[in-house]
Amino acid sequence: MATSDLETKAKEAFIDDHFELAVDLYSQAIALNPNSAELFADRAQANIKLRNFTDAIADANKAIELNPAMAKGYLRKGMACIKLEEYQTAKTALETGASLAPGDSRFTKLIKECDEGIAEEAGELPKQLADKTPTNVVTPQDNLLPANGLSGQGATASSTKPKYRSVGIIPAKCRYDVMSTKIEIRLAKADLIHWTSLEYTRDVAVVQKASAPSGGSQKPAYPSSKPRRVDWDKLEAQVKKEEKEEKLDGDAALNKFFRDIYLGADEDTRRAMSKSFVESNGTVLSTNWKEVGSKKVEGSAPDGMELKKWEY
Repeated sequence: MATSDLETKAKEAFIDDHFELAVDLYSQAIALNPNSAELFADRAQANIKLRNFTDAIADANKAIELNPAMAKGYLRKGMACIKLEEYQTAKTALETGASLAPGDSRFTKLIKECDEGIAEEAGELPKQLADKTPTNVVTPQDNLLPANGLSGQGATASSTKPKYRSVGIIPAKCRYDVMSTKIEIRLAKADLIHWTSLEYTRDVAVVQKASAPSGGSQKPAYPSSKPRRVDWDKLEAQVKKEEKEEKLDGDAALNKFFRDIYLGADEDTRRAMSKSFVESNGTVLSTNWKEVGSKKVEGSAPDGMELKKWEY
């Protein structure tokens, strides 16, 4: 079969969500035309759908090597690297691709995702947050009460009534976590003072008594809203188990039967199934490569039916 025919069939398989078949057909086309950057870039996309991210990066790199001016190769590499959380490598590839395709908004969106991933890994606040000047913050000299929360002489009243209380903090013990949807900031008080409310009132603060922890020094445990990492391998295994145990009828059961054969077959069997199915227009499915590998597979109509060629 010609390279163009294999490429067309591969695109059709991809559109129908038959990604494994698409990869196999693209591989056959590449064997016939190993210098086609377009074929490598398209196979990279199918590998991304199959979560074969390492293979997708290898295909994208080959596409870039064959055609450094093809923006699609950099896009595929960036997408696969993001999935592997290789954000810096992804960003470099995407920026190159964006320069080749200025009007493609996909690059802008993915580069932003890379920036967020890099910031989260480095534990840095986003620049737009760091550049903002805090508002409604009361400094100790502007507060009507001294830092220890007790009224006393010598305290100077501010010309503007403060809205929020002020309390000393220890910068070295403060920390923050930048996550995908929010930022957590934890501030350590200099004194163990408890205010009844955040907004300023003349209430006297309550000094908390420090209690020695039993069984040695222990750090207080705080609830964390940091998202748990999903065990994708476990989830995939569970889905496959449910699919395997699912009871199907009719065409669905038959399709699942042939799909299971294809997934568990060796390379020659897969090639035989793909070649016979494509060349016979879906009427023949053979697993014998020796039988179908050396000749074109003709279509075979079921009993009682006649095979006709479609006329355009």
